[in-house]
Amino acid sequence: MTVQRFRQEFPRARWSDARKAWLIPGKTARRRFIRWRAKEESRNDPFAQEKGRDAFAFEPILSPYLGVDRDGFRIKTPYSHKLVEEIRQVPFARWDGDYKIWRVPFASYGELLHNWPAIEDEARRCEPEERRKRAEARKGTEDERKARRRSTERRRRRIPLPANDFPPLDRPIATAAYGIVVVSDITGELVEHEEIAGLYLDIADEHVWGLWRMPSLEELVQTWPSKAATRDDERRRGWWFPTIEELREARRVARSRERRSAQQASA
Repeated sequence: MTVQRFRQEFPRARWSDARKAWLIPGKTARRRFIRWRAKEESRNDPFAQEKGRDAFAFEPILSPYLGVDRDGFRIKTPYSHKLVEEIRQVPFARWDGDYKIWRVPFASYGELLHNWPAIEDEARRCEPEERRKRAEARKGTEDERKARRRSTERRRRRIPLPANDFPPLDRPIATAAYGIVVVSDITGELVEHEEIAGLYLDIADEHVWGLWRMPSLEELVQTWPSKAATRDDERRRGWWFPTIEELREARRVARSRERRSAQQASA
């Protein structure tokens, strides 16, 4: 019966024998599936929304980052990657791109209450004034110098690669330094270890420079994930073939990046 309801809600979904999963096409597929899953969850406990609303009334969260409307909670905070990961821990939390807020149903209030201290602490830490104070405190310190060196190095779009074990060109690979990237060229220039001391891990043997770029969404979608977990020696090497979890996150980021680029181009 659940499959029947799923097929009615997503008539274009197709079953993949290779992945043992349903594939839902469309740019809004993830958002639509989260809403449908929330409805299915409520079938198990039809009073979950009312219970969550009552729990909030009895033990409310008082915070400038949290609002309430008819359907649930609204979370509006400064951005940080860690903050996004904290909010994603709350079941059925979803991003509303139209209003630039996170929405959480009343049914998830128990988990929201449990995770709220971490969410609020990170939100306060990401306020512009707090960022400015930390930047002022770092001025002239060794941490600031290292951060500037990392930033400068990243802008060069290069990565050290073991001379005896190059990755394939023009294919997305996972790296310890920059996440999933595409190596577009091997320069053959030897890496001077003193020049990059402290910026890369496990640079002990002979390495040469490779040039990298960010992969497109199409390249990430067409990349087959590694079926095996990443080995320690692959991480020490500095690159490996990405797993499905790594690809999913990279695809999500690439999708957001391409959406922003399209919006800026049309503005």
